[in-house]
Amino acid sequence: MQNALSMEEWQRLYEVATEFKKIKCWEWMYDSDVFGVQNPEDGEIGYCCIMGNMKEVFALAVYQGTEGLEGLLKLQSGEIGKVDTDAARNQKCLMASFEDRGYLQKDDLQLIKKLGLKYRGRNEWPMFRSYLPGYFPWFLTGKEAIFLTYALEQAIDVALRFKKDEGLLTPAGQDKYMVRVPEKIEDIILWEDMWMSPPPLEKTLTPDDRVDEIRVQRIKSKAIRTDAVWEIETAFSPAPVCEKNKRPYFPRLLVAMDHRSKMALDFQLFEISDDFSEFRDHILGFLEKFNMLPQEILVGRDETLQMITPVASRLNIHVRADQELLAFKEFFNSMFEFMGQ
Repeated sequence: MQNALSMEEWQRLYEVATEFKKIKCWEWMYDSDVFGVQNPEDGEIGYCCIMGNMKEVFALAVYQGTEGLEGLLKLQSGEIGKVDTDAARNQKCLMASFEDRGYLQKDDLQLIKKLGLKYRGRNEWPMFRSYLPGYFPWFLTGKEAIFLTYALEQAIDVALRFKKDEGLLTPAGQDKYMVRVPEKIEDIILWEDMWMSPPPLEKTLTPDDRVDEIRVQRIKSKAIRTDAVWEIETAFSPAPVCEKNKRPYFPRLLVAMDHRSKMALDFQLFEISDDFSEFRDHILGFLEKFNMLPQEILVGRDETLQMITPVASRLNIHVRADQELLAFKEFFNSMFEFMGQ
């Protein structure tokens, strides 16, 4: 756990979380009642989602920025889960949840003891975690803990007002969210409601279409063309990789399946990266070794389509987006079961 916070700041986070739990706002709010809280430190908006109406998970999730919001919307629409079965591996958010004692780690329990706090019973123990795409849920940094404290405070304010006025979060325009916006006056922060559209998601990467043309020509001249249909897809591995003094992460799993027979043709693990060249090099190596070309390749994700298209187009293989990918999902689910997920 990163203890950049003072004990007083940790104490405040636990106090606010306990206050949030006591009002039981999930009894009148749903996870679709989304509102924003702007971070006083950097201006980023966290989009808040209150969970607990279904009596399964009791929590406040704060989806960070437009990237986090898009992950929430994909989760709510069911888009996340059609390929990768674990939504947690695809989310960018901070979460305050209320768990049984057995779910807490040693660091959580030591901090609670040091603060002199006592909890008892099911779904009563506060737990704070940071979620990042591809990474294992982890302890909060100091900055994350401070923002989560602000978010919990404002969630209490919004929830109590929403209880009296169910129209409080009704959009004032398309793609707008009610956001709690701070104004600093010396050491005091005043908050007000503003209707805001999420800022555009910054695209820092340019499309990468690089392909080893010499290897492509070699494959075209030697490989046998067939009427086979393959599924090629990536997902985060079911099991994390743990390195000393680093946050555990889920490697990227690249899988090629025969669509008709559901037989696994190839799979490989990669470190987390936005560089498609390593994936493409592996696919070219697989095609050289397999010495066969399919008639069609089915993919599920947009990023997989972007990764595979430059190779497939040069080899005259048709590529089609297919969200089902039944062979891939069967293989992936069996990996989850095998690894005890």
